[in-house]
Amino acid sequence: MGPLTEREIRASFVNCTKGEAKRLALPGDLSTRPWDDLDFLGWRDPASPQRAYLVTETGDGLVGVALRLASSSAGQPRRSMCSLCLTTHPGDGVTLMTARKAGKSGQQGNSVGAYICADLACSLYLRGKKDAGPGGRLHESLTLEEKIERTTAKLTGFLGRVVG
Repeated sequence: MGPLTEREIRASFVNCTKGEAKRLALPGDLSTRPWDDLDFLGWRDPASPQRAYLVTETGDGLVGVALRLASSSAGQPRRSMCSLCLTTHPGDGVTLMTARKAGKSGQQGNSVGAYICADLACSLYLRGKKDAGPGGRLHESLTLEEKIERTTAKLTGFLGRVVG
């Protein structure tokens, strides 16, 4: 993924109004992000911990979605697997993130969800640039390129459900 500007990021959002996109908190470290290692730009809103944002390049240009994180669940400690990068994390390391659907369907309250790494660092876990701890990454016979293609396909499928 190539570096993105604030203007490009704000214009990419498909499931919120232009006003909401204008007001959302962007990450302060855009200039230092490891762009070459990212399949998408993801970040949590520091002012609102239940909000997250994801922007990626698609065949149709940039697509950004606003996400809401599910509330933490109390109970037995467990490991959960991210549906995008297939990394497992203990506790709240993977969370259900929902996105309001784009267009009229979203205005009627419809949404879609996926279990995603809570820190949205899927690209870095996939490449071994960030450690998920013991058992976090299962051994696979796929090449890195094949893993990236799989993750990108899963992300494209999720975004297709948001836009469609």
